[in-house]
Amino acid sequence: MDHMDVVVVGAGVVGLAIAREIALSGKSVLVIEKESSFGMSTSSRNSEVIHAGIYYPQNSLKAKYCVEGNRLLYAYAKERAIPFHPCGKLIVATTEQEREDLDRIWQQGKNNGVFGLHKKTQAQALQIEPELKVVEAIFSETTGVIDSHSLMLSYVGDIENANGMISYRTKFLQARRSSQQGRFSLTLEMDGQTDSTFEFSCDYLINCAGLSAVEIAKKIDGLDTNLIPEPYFIKGNYFSLSGKTPFKHLIYPIPEKAGLGVHLTLDLNGRAKFGPDVEHIEDITEDTIEYAVNPHRINHFEKHIRQYWPSLPNGVLSPDYSGVRPKIKIAGQVWPDFKIDVEEQHHIAGLVNLYGIESPGLTASLAIAKSISQQLEK
Repeated sequence: MDHMDVVVVGAGVVGLAIAREIALSGKSVLVIEKESSFGMSTSSRNSEVIHAGIYYPQNSLKAKYCVEGNRLLYAYAKERAIPFHPCGKLIVATTEQEREDLDRIWQQGKNNGVFGLHKKTQAQALQIEPELKVVEAIFSETTGVIDSHSLMLSYVGDIENANGMISYRTKFLQARRSSQQGRFSLTLEMDGQTDSTFEFSCDYLINCAGLSAVEIAKKIDGLDTNLIPEPYFIKGNYFSLSGKTPFKHLIYPIPEKAGLGVHLTLDLNGRAKFGPDVEHIEDITEDTIEYAVNPHRINHFEKHIRQYWPSLPNGVLSPDYSGVRPKIKIAGQVWPDFKIDVEEQHHIAGLVNLYGIESPGLTASLAIAKSISQQLEK
């Protein structure tokens, strides 16, 4: 039986960041990924926004790791020449009634220790973005966008340079507690191989499988099923803008219940896209997700965009792409935070389960990785 110190399940941006941090610490690490390459699910279907950490409840994992991760990610991108643009964003109140919501967001950002927040009056906001409908705004100077593919490719290079390995098209079938070499005995399956099933052992098992995290947890022998949350998938659709955008910054409305609202983001070429919206698909499994964007959702998009951009022309939006957020439920209630279970929660030494790693997972990736690596040293 082959053996590694650490096995990470999932080669999304967070799984890769964790594997990178562990490999750089000197441990042998293997990443297993069922797809043919890295980042093919949630990590390649998002806004590529570097978040500041404004919205999340104080002392939540999202707030903690996003604020720290923002700083770490900018430093890493600069060091590795990964394309990014710290364009900043405006969070806009479009009516007098929304001023109170904006004040709460402002206080939340301050409570979370977010750097570079500035209140803007209507006149100041219009000086920054003249096309807006706005009564008051918050400008976040540490919000930006990054080339997520280049980021993940850099993580992969760091893993391989530190003698870590990634095995693609490899499915996780089962993990059992082992009394022999290593704490866990894994059964894996490699697509396209004659003898496709093989055994593997490791001391630490890190489940960072995103949309599959709950299903992977169910395959870990000895893990109390009462501690495994329920998956709750939310689809977010994006529409792109044809032609040149008048905006130079990201524009965010007041958040809605299940997301941050249909906001305007820019890619590194200045191309504008809008989204995500919130489409409930919680009864869908990962294998049956339909990523195509329904063109009939355009009316919903136009309605919400015109709340902050009234002069949006007709006929300039086109269906673009979608992503699915791996939210979770606990005791029937939607869990609002990341959930990272270690031995203290499930009483299994060497096991780490990461659930609900949605936005701001990309921003938080290096901070989460740092924390997980430190857990392994305890």
